[in-house]
Amino acid sequence: MTPSFSLSVIALAVTSLSATAAVWAQNAHPTPTLKSVDVNARQDQLALDEPSTTGSRLGLTARETPATVQVITQEDMQQRGLRTAREAFADIPGVVAGNVPGNPATLMMRGFSGNAVSILQDGVRVSTSTIVQRDTNTWHFDRIEVIKGPASVLYGEGALGGVVNKVSKKPSLDGHHGETLLSIGSFGTTMAAGGLNLQLNDTAALRLDASSLQSNSLYDVNSNATKSQGLTGSILLKPHRDLSVLVGLDYYRDRYNGTYQGIPLVSSAVAKNPSNIVSTGNGLVVDEALRRINYNPEGSYSGAEETTLRAKVDWQFQPGWSLATDLTAYTAQRDFVLSDTQTFAAPTTAFPNGRLLRTVQRFYHDHQFWNARTALSHEGTWWGLKNRFTVGAEYNQTRFASLRQTSSSTAVTAVDPYNPVVGTIPTAASAYSAGNVNFDSKQQTTSVFVEDALNLAPHWLLVGGLRYDDIDLQRSVTNYNVTPNSVQTANPRYRPTSWRLGSTYDLNPDTTLYALYTTAATPVSSMLVQSIVNTSFKLTTGHSVEAGVKMNALDKRLTLTASAFYIKQDNILTRDPANASLTVQGGSQSSRGLELSVGAAVTRQWLLGANLGLVDAKYDQLIEAGGAVRTGNRPINTPTTTASAHTSYQVPNTPVTVSAVLRHVSGFYTDTANTIFVRGHSTLDAAVSWSLNKQSTLTLRGRNLTNAFYGEYSGYPTTNIYIGAPRSVELSLRSQF
Repeated sequence: MTPSFSLSVIALAVTSLSATAAVWAQNAHPTPTLKSVDVNARQDQLALDEPSTTGSRLGLTARETPATVQVITQEDMQQRGLRTAREAFADIPGVVAGNVPGNPATLMMRGFSGNAVSILQDGVRVSTSTIVQRDTNTWHFDRIEVIKGPASVLYGEGALGGVVNKVSKKPSLDGHHGETLLSIGSFGTTMAAGGLNLQLNDTAALRLDASSLQSNSLYDVNSNATKSQGLTGSILLKPHRDLSVLVGLDYYRDRYNGTYQGIPLVSSAVAKNPSNIVSTGNGLVVDEALRRINYNPEGSYSGAEETTLRAKVDWQFQPGWSLATDLTAYTAQRDFVLSDTQTFAAPTTAFPNGRLLRTVQRFYHDHQFWNARTALSHEGTWWGLKNRFTVGAEYNQTRFASLRQTSSSTAVTAVDPYNPVVGTIPTAASAYSAGNVNFDSKQQTTSVFVEDALNLAPHWLLVGGLRYDDIDLQRSVTNYNVTPNSVQTANPRYRPTSWRLGSTYDLNPDTTLYALYTTAATPVSSMLVQSIVNTSFKLTTGHSVEAGVKMNALDKRLTLTASAFYIKQDNILTRDPANASLTVQGGSQSSRGLELSVGAAVTRQWLLGANLGLVDAKYDQLIEAGGAVRTGNRPINTPTTTASAHTSYQVPNTPVTVSAVLRHVSGFYTDTANTIFVRGHSTLDAAVSWSLNKQSTLTLRGRNLTNAFYGEYSGYPTTNIYIGAPRSVELSLRSQF
């Protein structure tokens, strides 16, 4: 991957600009005194009466939104030590996240994963999360907002299990201030980050942020050097109280050498230190002796470089009437050069410890996207009843090219699992004869949407929404392994309609009941890289029913949210019961569950929080190749239980705060046959923070303090298990000025 421009040059320029602007700004405006953050600040409690930009476009508060809405603020991320997107996603109640190399920071939500969970960038869905999501540094996020359950009515196809919205830091007209973060920790991990807000005058402000994370390996794996960098900036113009213009530029870059593919299962007969964290029916085990071994050939890596230009105009042109316009332009280059399959085979004379058979791949993405969305909103009354509505349109265009090369069977190499001679990534095109194809896609999507919130009574709110998408996909697949090169084309058109209808009812000012019915549409596979055969299938359909309660108590020192849900997805791919060689639509998958979140400020110094998620997910109807029936089985990477407990305590009359997080995830399967079961695990993190003064805090943090050895996620193949990071420590200094 060749960067289009040097991050170091940009960082130097930004640093110089920031220093100059800071001096100029300090002379123009005195720096305000910042409020110190104490332990009674709301950390994991849901702000029920604050607007949720992800849950609707109507300005509804979390209490008014008839769905489960959760927020992780930047303050939460700092206090819990959530450095990367994967760490932040794993902190979302009821969510499990993993770092599959081809899909960094992938997640499972309410029994669904992959392209059934949408990840947004400042409210815009660039593409399927399995294509665009990277393990970005969280420093650049003001907050992460989550809406659980289907949300196609808001964000289009996908979004069946839920939506995660990464909201960038924005400028503010509240003076000049900034913050920095420096940290050093285990596995050679260091991080440096800084942000600066400059109020240029009474109507303009500038925000700049930069971050750099480097590590020998976040998982303590050999030959797995990691770099993740970001540079973001935006300017806010507010020439009138009724008009604001925001323009921002985001640049992210990452590279993972010798990508971590997980630990391969091996025969118990050859295992040197077999563990009990995996249960299989064929005698394969996870051997702790292989914990740090990396089987990727030299020269393997995964990396990405992405740039986003965004603009937002908000105009209140009449009392009660407003117009919002969002413009986004995005470009990315992604490389995946690695050994994607590592499969154990029986011992031979040459390999008495067994053999690990490897294939390699080279995938490259060239991705351009732009999006325009405008929405007209009104807040007033209908027949004497308070009403809010939004009507709008959205148009986007995607150009995507992906060269995908896979090594042939003759290029498969065998290595000793315990003493591997990894070799190097082949560079000759002849080594990739099993697959050497290029996917070219052009997608145009036109959407119209409407939302409405009507107060049938002061305490009773009815919320509805409707969205229609017209998706025009032009595909061509060129196969370079035949002469002359073969080209297949397809031009599918999808026209899904999604809707939701829900209601909230205030039993009293602090307790709200809600119920919701919503629908969604999701492609049978990632739309931009699906095979020509799969383009002939229609979108799958989904629907959900959810009900719950949101409440405050004890003078708002206690916050509780609870929900029960049922989601079903129809028309997933299955095999024809009469002819297992034929792939057809007609399969189905469902999940039902309960979620509970509690946050309590016991005293001004002591905070407690707890979350519990229970999910019963299964394939209601699924037949796979060869006629194998998977009906009734659980989807992969889907535990039945996730739970966490948080506490934070400021020692009275001292500058010391102690905190801890206990997490538990129950077991999950790595295959749809449910033959490989990864046992559940619990981890404990803790930290001690020392406020050096009102502006600086020194924190000593320990992660996985019990040094638990556990399976975090599974990827490809199903016999590879991603092992969670071992015990680590980190010392960080956070300053505000």
